[in-house]
Amino acid sequence: MLHTLVRWLLIGSVALFVFSFWHRNDLPQPAQLPPQLLQAPIQTQVNLPVINKEVEGISYHIQPLYQYELYGLVVSQHDATSWQDYLHQQWNDKLNIRDICVLWGNNAQSDVYQEIKFWSGQFTCNFSTNSTPAFQAFDQTAISNNHLLTASPELIKKVASIRIGDSIHLRGYLASYSHNQGFAFQRGTSTTRSDTGNGACETIYLEDVDIIQHSPLPYRLLMWLAVVVCIVSVIAWMALPFKL
Repeated sequence: MLHTLVRWLLIGSVALFVFSFWHRNDLPQPAQLPPQLLQAPIQTQVNLPVINKEVEGISYHIQPLYQYELYGLVVSQHDATSWQDYLHQQWNDKLNIRDICVLWGNNAQSDVYQEIKFWSGQFTCNFSTNSTPAFQAFDQTAISNNHLLTASPELIKKVASIRIGDSIHLRGYLASYSHNQGFAFQRGTSTTRSDTGNGACETIYLEDVDIIQHSPLPYRLLMWLAVVVCIVSVIAWMALPFKL
């Protein structure tokens, strides 16, 4: 009897893990989103001097262009510091720590985004759908891919905690930046939400970032619960007397 119970606990925990892992990046419904996400990003032109920052021995020159504030739902992201990101390594770009794709406004108010698949490349946010009505209803001026720049350990830690499905608040500057480590590297920024394609991403030198709401969906919690139950089940199985 006890052997049967432990066996089913083990099987159930594995099944729960597979199910919750598959759904871990599901997006919450519009009714579950904070009301701040309905507003468009705010940008104000500024006249500020170049900011000089050194990261891992590389001197960066950051030129703020606009003060910028954004509330958005994270639908996709890319860790620019990962070993798989060969482009940032080739460019000696240690300042761009993560790319985060978010939507807001009309897209946050409508559930059309539930019919769209989002994914990130090394410096792009991509989306597609098999539904023509969903594609036509999706507001392409209310989504952006954001290159996040910071050398602050506190902000790096905050950004690292962001997950798909979280609602976030970013504040900083739309900026261009450059360095001369090995070769002349320079990257600019979009200053409008209506552009697409190459150069349409916002490059944000961060002043602050907050997760105003973690994803309200339970799948990541269920995933870790399944791991715990699986480990306990394996230990219990090994502790049971062997049956011929």
